[in-house]
Amino acid sequence: MNTKYEITDIAHPDNPDLRRIRALRDIEPYGVLKGDLGGYVESEHNLSDEGDCWIGGDAQVFGAAEVSEHARVTRGAMVSGNAVVYGRAQVYGLAQVYEKAAISGNARVGGHARVGGDAVVTGNAHVYGGVLITGNARVFGDAHVTGTAQVSENARVSGNAQVSKHAKVYGTASISGTARVEYGNHT
Repeated sequence: MNTKYEITDIAHPDNPDLRRIRALRDIEPYGVLKGDLGGYVESEHNLSDEGDCWIGGDAQVFGAAEVSEHARVTRGAMVSGNAVVYGRAQVYGLAQVYEKAAISGNARVGGHARVGGDAVVTGNAHVYGGVLITGNARVFGDAHVTGTAQVSENARVSGNAQVSKHAKVYGTASISGTARVEYGNHT
């Protein structure tokens, strides 16, 4: 039996298969009080009963996607497919995490960012803006990917690297250390 939340009869206005959740206990790290409404799920599989994980605002988590441990998905974010958000990761804004993507550690994905395929964002990485991360791309360490940058295929962005503006990092490219990439294609 689920002791953290219940799935209510309140349907999402655009997707009636999704239902709003309600807290059955306080979730202190996120200021959620017993009785507070949260975001939308398709089933109990989408939000673990363990840990302090939470789906808030108008966020949607559906399909085989799962939020667990101490992770949080808020505002209008969407997590779908077989995607996972765990650790202390946060997905917020209008960000989308889909397919088999994984967001973990203390990573933050926000704005209008999209993370899909088998991509992984982990560590203390921040991905926000109109960013697209796909394929088998990895963003980790303290890396920041912002603007309308794209990281795809088998590319890696790590360390304190910053990829921003209109940069495209793909193929087997590796941007690391304190590198700053703003424009152009990097393979």
